[in-house]
Amino acid sequence: MSTASTEGNRRLVRRLLPVAGGCLAAAAGALIAVGCFLGLYVRPTSDDWCAAWKSRDLGVLGITHDFYTTQNGRITNAFLSGIVYGDGLAGVKILPTVIVVALTAGLVLLGIRFFRQLGRPPRVLFLIAGSLAVQALVYFGGTRTYQVLLWAPATISHTLPSVIGVWALLLAVWTVRQPRAGIRAGGFAAAFLIGFAIGTLSESFALVSGLLAGALALLTLPPFKLARTWHPFTWCLLWCAGLVCGLTVLYTSPGARWRRAQQPARESMLSAGELRATYEDWLRMWDSVTGQWAYLGAAAVGILLGLAAGIGASASASGKREAGRAVPPRDVPRGMLVALLLLPVPVVVLGSFAVVLGLRSGYGPTGWTYARTWTNYLVPMELALCVYGVLLGAWARRYLAHRGTAAVPVGIVAATGLALASLAVLVPNVKQLTTVTVTRAVAWDAQNSRIRTEAAAGATDLGYRPMYIGSLAEPFYTSDYARDWVAACISDWYGIDRIHRF
Repeated sequence: MSTASTEGNRRLVRRLLPVAGGCLAAAAGALIAVGCFLGLYVRPTSDDWCAAWKSRDLGVLGITHDFYTTQNGRITNAFLSGIVYGDGLAGVKILPTVIVVALTAGLVLLGIRFFRQLGRPPRVLFLIAGSLAVQALVYFGGTRTYQVLLWAPATISHTLPSVIGVWALLLAVWTVRQPRAGIRAGGFAAAFLIGFAIGTLSESFALVSGLLAGALALLTLPPFKLARTWHPFTWCLLWCAGLVCGLTVLYTSPGARWRRAQQPARESMLSAGELRATYEDWLRMWDSVTGQWAYLGAAAVGILLGLAAGIGASASASGKREAGRAVPPRDVPRGMLVALLLLPVPVVVLGSFAVVLGLRSGYGPTGWTYARTWTNYLVPMELALCVYGVLLGAWARRYLAHRGTAAVPVGIVAATGLALASLAVLVPNVKQLTTVTVTRAVAWDAQNSRIRTEAAAGATDLGYRPMYIGSLAEPFYTSDYARDWVAACISDWYGIDRIHRF
């Protein structure tokens, strides 16, 4: 192909990329913006009621002590709940926005680090667009969209840990590259403390992150030549030690013992029968996940990012600068590079099985249907798909660019189209979520006003109409009022004796 034609293709690529990035950012940003906006219409339901009155009446330390002694032992979870619910409903309304902003910033910074290992990073616009698109797929692609982003008890337990994990990974990269021992020691101490906090925040994420950190610890042993120093191994080891200590504190807490005592006697979860049943639940869960093809949109987003960045000649030079940093690819055994590349696969597979095993242990045969917990492995899965897409897109651009074909512009258009199509699939879910959330908020506000007026007049037994949303519990789910914990928490919130069906 002529030089003029090649130059024409390059100009076309330079014109296409801003358009592609802008379209992806606008589409994903619109979906995410709706989710953040709906936070203003979040109203209490299920566990909200209990966390709200305990945070108000007991304070942050009081609810933390209550969780440790009488609920489940998740002290970090309780501490964060006390902060979120400490000012009435203000915290739950802004929590979705806080999660989105924090995760977007973390993923953009992580993307910059990653692309520097490959060569020239793409424009920040593409990294922001990619981050928002991956989040949209996680928040709105599943079967429990309300719980994943808007319901504070679930977001604290299963969405926020991924945000912490992303920032912890950034801290790890920063720590192992520090030349000063004192600063590294601070980073290592933070690894243990954050790991401990995760262990008492979310058992599911602790299992998934523990698998990832444990595998990375093995791969980064200096004899394997993936890292030059023991710093990455030390960081991963301390993270795992923090997780183990946190989970031990949780498991041995009075609250966890009480919770286990409420469960009917069953076989050990490691028995052959329970493992077989867990495997069947695991297959059912993956049947649901793979039925949502929009999740593959993360790979299309990655391909677009890879096409936008390519692999520059500076990749080898960028690997030589600091101790603890990955060595140049040509010095690493091919088998180690393949193991590192394939690492997300066993982490997601085994992590998802561990999540189902924990759910079955805690909630019985229907535990696998608690889809809010799937976020703990869906986030790593989506990020892995995006990374694989980036590597494919970067390789394709490097391979095709020197051949002067129009394949690169076609690839950009195709990747953008697939990414936008995967986001378009989410629109009906977002529309339904908007309708039910806003409608419930209006009805809830009216009922809340009536109840408060009657309570102020001295009434102690008030009518309440259940308002279901997100497959969550509302009062009168059982005919035995003494066991109706939702009704009891509502009564405590309003300062009355009891409620009855209105």
